Amino acid sequence: MATEEEDNNNTAVPAANIRADAKDKGGGGDAGDGGACVDRQPDALLHQAGLSRTAGRGSRSGPGAHSATGIRVLKRNMKRNGSRSCVTRKTRFGSRERDWLKGDTQRGCVCLYGGAADPQPPASGPQASSTPQTDLQLVLCSTSTTVEDLCAQRSGQGLYVQLHGDLVRRLDPPERPLQMVYDYLTSMGYADPARVQHEAANSDLSCMIRFYSERPGNADQQERTLLKGVFSVRKGKTQLHKWAERQVILCGTCLIVASVKDSLAGKMHILPLVGGKVEEVKRRQHCLMFSSAGSQAQTYFVNFDTLADYQRWHRQASKVVSQTVSLVDLSCYSLETVPEYLFYCQDLTHLNLRHNFMRLEGPGSLLNLPRFSQLKSLNISHNRLGVFPECVCEILTLTELNLSCNNLHTIPVQIGNLQSLQTLSLDGNHLSSLPEELGGLSQLNSLGFSFNNFSHVPTVLERLCAVDKLAMAGNRLESLELSTLVRMIHLRNIDLRLNGLRCVKCDTADPVSHVTQLDLRDNCLDSLDLNSVCNLETLHCQRNQLGTLTLSGFTLRTLHAGSNRLSTVNVYPVPNQLTHMDLSQNLLEYLPDWVCDCRKIEMLDATHNLLSELPSRLLNSLSLRKLLAGNNHLQRVPDLLDHIPLETLDLQHNKLTELPESLFYKALNLKYLNVSANALESIPPSSQSEESLSTLQELYLTGNNLNENCGALLVGHQNLRILHVAYNQLLSFPASKLSKLEMLEELNLSGNKLKTIPSTVSSCKRLHTLIAHSNQITVFPEILNLPEIKLVDLSCNELTEIQLPDSLPATLQELDLTGNSSLTLEHKTLNLFSHITTLKLDQKSPPTPGDSLGSSALWKHGYSEMRGQRNKLCVSVLAVDRFGDGGEGCYGIFDGDRNEEVPRLLQCTMGDVLCEELQHSRTDAVYMCNTFLTSHRKLGMAGQKLGASALLCYIHREVSESGGCFSLTVANVGTCQAILCRDGQAVQLSKVFSLENSTEEMERVKVHKAIITEDNKVSGVTCCSRLLGCSYLSPWVLPKPWVHTEPLCAKDEFLILGNRALFERVSYQEAVRTVQAVRDPRAAAKKLCSLAQSYGCKDNIGAVVVSLHVGEDSCTCEPPASNDELRGPPPAPVPVSAPPCPSDPGNLSFSSGIGTEFSSETSASEVGSEAGSTASDEPPSSGSASRPERRCSLHPAPTPCGIMVPGPAAAATHPGVFQRQPSSATFSSNQSDNGLDSDDEAPPEGVISNGSKLEVEVDIHCCAFQLRSGALESPKELNLENRHGRIRRQNSVVVSATNGCLLAVCGRENGDLKKSPSTSSLFGKKLSNGSVVALEESHNIIEVALEAPKKKSGYFTAPAQQDPEDQLIVPPGLEQEIREQLKGQSLLVSGISTPPTPTCVKDPLWDQPHPHAFASSLVPGPGLATIMQQEVYDTAL
Repeated sequence: MATEEEDNNNTAVPAANIRADAKDKGGGGDAGDGGACVDRQPDALLHQAGLSRTAGRGSRSGPGAHSATGIRVLKRNMKRNGSRSCVTRKTRFGSRERDWLKGDTQRGCVCLYGGAADPQPPASGPQASSTPQTDLQLVLCSTSTTVEDLCAQRSGQGLYVQLHGDLVRRLDPPERPLQMVYDYLTSMGYADPARVQHEAANSDLSCMIRFYSERPGNADQQERTLLKGVFSVRKGKTQLHKWAERQVILCGTCLIVASVKDSLAGKMHILPLVGGKVEEVKRRQHCLMFSSAGSQAQTYFVNFDTLADYQRWHRQASKVVSQTVSLVDLSCYSLETVPEYLFYCQDLTHLNLRHNFMRLEGPGSLLNLPRFSQLKSLNISHNRLGVFPECVCEILTLTELNLSCNNLHTIPVQIGNLQSLQTLSLDGNHLSSLPEELGGLSQLNSLGFSFNNFSHVPTVLERLCAVDKLAMAGNRLESLELSTLVRMIHLRNIDLRLNGLRCVKCDTADPVSHVTQLDLRDNCLDSLDLNSVCNLETLHCQRNQLGTLTLSGFTLRTLHAGSNRLSTVNVYPVPNQLTHMDLSQNLLEYLPDWVCDCRKIEMLDATHNLLSELPSRLLNSLSLRKLLAGNNHLQRVPDLLDHIPLETLDLQHNKLTELPESLFYKALNLKYLNVSANALESIPPSSQSEESLSTLQELYLTGNNLNENCGALLVGHQNLRILHVAYNQLLSFPASKLSKLEMLEELNLSGNKLKTIPSTVSSCKRLHTLIAHSNQITVFPEILNLPEIKLVDLSCNELTEIQLPDSLPATLQELDLTGNSSLTLEHKTLNLFSHITTLKLDQKSPPTPGDSLGSSALWKHGYSEMRGQRNKLCVSVLAVDRFGDGGEGCYGIFDGDRNEEVPRLLQCTMGDVLCEELQHSRTDAVYMCNTFLTSHRKLGMAGQKLGASALLCYIHREVSESGGCFSLTVANVGTCQAILCRDGQAVQLSKVFSLENSTEEMERVKVHKAIITEDNKVSGVTCCSRLLGCSYLSPWVLPKPWVHTEPLCAKDEFLILGNRALFERVSYQEAVRTVQAVRDPRAAAKKLCSLAQSYGCKDNIGAVVVSLHVGEDSCTCEPPASNDELRGPPPAPVPVSAPPCPSDPGNLSFSSGIGTEFSSETSASEVGSEAGSTASDEPPSSGSASRPERRCSLHPAPTPCGIMVPGPAAAATHPGVFQRQPSSATFSSNQSDNGLDSDDEAPPEGVISNGSKLEVEVDIHCCAFQLRSGALESPKELNLENRHGRIRRQNSVVVSATNGCLLAVCGRENGDLKKSPSTSSLFGKKLSNGSVVALEESHNIIEVALEAPKKKSGYFTAPAQQDPEDQLIVPPGLEQEIREQLKGQSLLVSGISTPPTPTCVKDPLWDQPHPHAFASSLVPGPGLATIMQQEVYDTAL
């Protein structure tokens, strides 16, 4: 009825006669109640909001949206995500709205907000709930609809747009709002017009682009811009004047007292406040005294009505009087005009109008700025002016003018009028030339025109004799002629970075003697000869392609030439003034001789070269304080001849077998030594006698061949604060020696063979970090009594118990105990750990429904996160070994750099978004790109100012190919990277989106006129050109990802995911070698992070390792186990980690950092090895003979379901025919339907009686049935009975009852959406025994299971691997009955279709063997419309 009512109320009119009479006809919230009078036009449709804020909630528009009657325009309460996050209303479209959108992709919807609310609402407080919310109107229009059309339709004065929750701009009449939204979404990365249309209609987009029907109010802005009110005022300190009501205005630097009737035209009293006073009058309530400065100071008393007014005026006036100059800062206020009262501040000297939308004409526009007679400094940058405001040239008092980032193309000749101008900033425009009149500004000493379009050095600079710096970074200068600089003798500093320079020509015999600083970074130079620049002091030429470099050394002080291809550097004469030199990341095989002759050299960086030796003269230099020579080919270090002032020595990643014997007692100032990743077998003594003068504070010895004898040599370093001795050959650490390291703060002993940490560690009272994972420690060290302990990592050890003190130190923040298979913690112990921010444990958890399938996940992962020296962890990990319906996996890593909010949000939502996008497209580039863009939108307000690098890996089947081979699709933004190990070699799968690493991204950012600072950061914020979040940096920083799909093959071993900090320190190939040497992915991930820390990383580090061995024919069949094939003995079973469990498709594996954490790092293969089994009192077997063989669909068992005939011969003949899963279930005798009760004299074979309880051992062949839909559409129940079994069909639930064991096959429609990996657990009911059954399916089974008595250990606390004695041999008396039962079951599933042949995965050699994995992932498609995907739940009743 609502639709009919609206049809009667709507009349079409010609497009030229758009009426503005669309108004509400009633107070109802729905159009169906009160109706709406709407003039429908092909290009504009306006739907007015109802008055009720309690309108019914609908679903988000788009596919799957619920139908609704009538046109609903909502006025609702806003739901906010987290702290000040974006509006997430769910807009409900009616049928006509959907028809409008479907008609043409150029049609769409614009969400139009009212102006009642603050665009950035205040934090939640007592009044937050009562504040009226913004009205929302849905405007259906087309891309050709202009602002003028919309305003004419609604009798509005104008429309406003707000980007990223920042400034609000008035739209010009010709602008088209919907086209603006479409262009914005297209620039983000959306390519499909239909998807762009769908996203434009999403109200979540308002956090990035929002339209207002009127300018939104901002009380805080108005307060800082203008304070105005009518109060009681008295002039003078004496009582001669009476109190009178006057209008009082505080604007800029003045207090204005005027008549109440006409404040602008009447008599006005202006009181300058800069340098004056504002004081409280104690004799009167809410009264302030304002006094001006100087001998002729005047005073006014103002009595305020309320305490709030009094505090507001006092706060703002105090800021003004405290200024030393007459400055007014109106930046970032979305101003179009200057407040009229500001022009009365005639003492104003500095005016900042940056980041506004100032008009060029009209009242209060820039045209009125000459009214400020004393103005010296004017900043009108970032105002979208488009043209140079010539009126500015009339302010003759100006000494500083900033017009950066205004889209200027020319400079008028009137600029020559500003004879007092000293500083002129024109950066970030489109200038290609400068007027000759500019040369007449004799006092101009600073001229900036970086990031413009200059292709040559302007000749006008020859006349600007006072300018000493040429700031031309980011222009289009391809060649530099030194003869041009010869004529500009006043230039001292030249900045030509980011220009694309290809050559520097020396076409003159005259020396360039005046240039002292030259910056040529990030260009395309292949050779550089600056010998004619004879007085050069500082040269920056990093990140070019230099093969040769020639310099004059007369005055050279600093040389930065890293990241080139230099094989030699020629400097003549010897630079005796040189103090700092960076030659890192080049091709130097030796250091030039002149380096050793430098008398003042203090710092030398020669890392990442090809050096085979260090000159003895260099190391014995009397000036060298810092030497970095890591990542070379050094085999020895020369002996020290005398005492040297060396303070920092980095020799990591070389081939050193020993260090100089006299190193520590000759280099007494040495504070930092890093010799990690060498082949050291010992370290030199700290002194020649018992008394040591060592000042060493940081010592890194990771990755050598040191044994326990090195502990005695460390005693002399009593000032040692940081000690890393990880991954050596330590069997123990001398207890007496450790007690003497009293200053120790951080100790890393990981990756050794320690069985215990000495108790003398309690003597290290300053110790705050102890990392000792991947050892053989059995006893928890006595470290919880230390007063400053913060982090303890004892994962991957052999701990059995923990002895705790009565109370734990309040400083303890993180405790990692994962990977200790024998460790059991009591509830009392867990209660003591309750205050710890991050607690990581392996928690034994019952199997999930996915485990009951009898198939393990095909992938195994481990991850590690380390804070470093930061107080917070800004890295998060997403890991799902069972993603979707088949053997797919999803892994991701998110690095927020300095914020932890965005990585956490991405970790929680990105898996869900990928699931949703897979329903819309199966094209890799499409669904991955849309996943990133949608996640970017879902960040809401958190993503406006904060951002994060993100990498997502999705392992899936390629159904288009024969056999359904596995492929790996990788998408990333930012600096997180993915490395694939293929045949022992590292294959880079991702792209690094940083300005230093990507020339294409650098050019794109330059085209959009971003200001790139000297540290290569966009606007000084981030070095990344693509991020999720940081939307306020659009269009410079975009969320569109790099997407790459790599087919997996038999040579692929594992996948490594890491953030920037990891791969800055650990090379790709070293990471591959590291993981190859460690069998467990979790231990491998931890080793990667520990290595990065030992190599000098101080930042957050994150690493994920995923095993990926794929068979030659893409087969998941398990290869026959042999001793020759394995690299070592199978690892001990690791307890199943606490939920969320990787094996459960409904749970994500979350990272640490939020509250008390139970780590979910246990691999899916370990979880799967317990799946489908039940509790057993027998110890697990480590042999492979008791484990079922995994088969795939390419090489299936001879029959889909069979009986294992008793005897070894049968087992050998049919190794994969039947999957053994011993199941135990306990029942009360009156609930068992196998015909037995407690009075039976003896149970049949296979049934074990235990008083009133029965333990029934049965064979369960767990497979994923795929039933044709026709076989399940019968409304009748299917009843097939036999002697001891009954098969029935009820509500699409198949229950097979054999000897009290139920096998539930729960079906679902193929067209249903996939369950979200982070929320699907909400769709099922978790039983007390740990299993999960769908709420709507087999509910009767849940009730029966809840009634069953429980064993003390629980039904599903299964051994990690089956014991040989636990093999079930079907008793002869029950064999025939079970055969009949299985025949009846096969009758029920007679319509089974042959499943697709998915790609299969073989076990990696360093992985634990998987039990049977039945991959059954079906992608909905036209060819599979008649197939229903089934889920199997083993309830073991």
